[in-house]
Amino acid sequence: MSIIKLGTEVRREQIAQAALALIASQGVNGLNMMGLARRVGLGASSLYRHFASKDQVLEAVLDLLRDRLLDNVQIALGEAIHPLEQLKRLLALHLRLILEYQALPRLFFSGDLYAGRPERKAKLYGIVKTYLGEVAEIVRRGQKDNTIRLDLDPEAVSVMFLGLIQPTAILWHLSDGEFNVGRQVEQAWPLFMEAIKVR
Repeated sequence: MSIIKLGTEVRREQIAQAALALIASQGVNGLNMMGLARRVGLGASSLYRHFASKDQVLEAVLDLLRDRLLDNVQIALGEAIHPLEQLKRLLALHLRLILEYQALPRLFFSGDLYAGRPERKAKLYGIVKTYLGEVAEIVRRGQKDNTIRLDLDPEAVSVMFLGLIQPTAILWHLSDGEFNVGRQVEQAWPLFMEAIKVR
């Protein structure tokens, strides 16, 4: 890979991250190319060399989200040995992702991202389904090693897992950061673990 290509990829990621920051403060409709160029410290023409339109920026934001979610799965798998530990680590990483990218609740629950764009809605759904599939695979491994109950459907458990964080993220977002997401997740994890582990 050439240095120029790497520089372009890094810049595109910086732009996507800046777009997430703008979405966090102004919503999807508040994102515009001029404001984004200012945020990144580029002239508008330089920004357009990387992304021809706001739609392309939003696609890059979704790609960044997908990459971060799936990277977190790999990190959790690498840092923990047992499936229950992997799930706990993944939950902590998911929480960190939401705190780092405060726009995520807005992206997921704002129709502005995909209004009139069924392909973008399908892409977001695909990202979530892929992530849930990875979580379900961890659950299956836990069932194979007899640490997670065999009578549970792995897909249902994966949705329950996501439910530990998404409502918490919504409350945190609606309260402008007042709701203590860390404490909530810390209290919810033992309840979830008790529900799924072999006794």
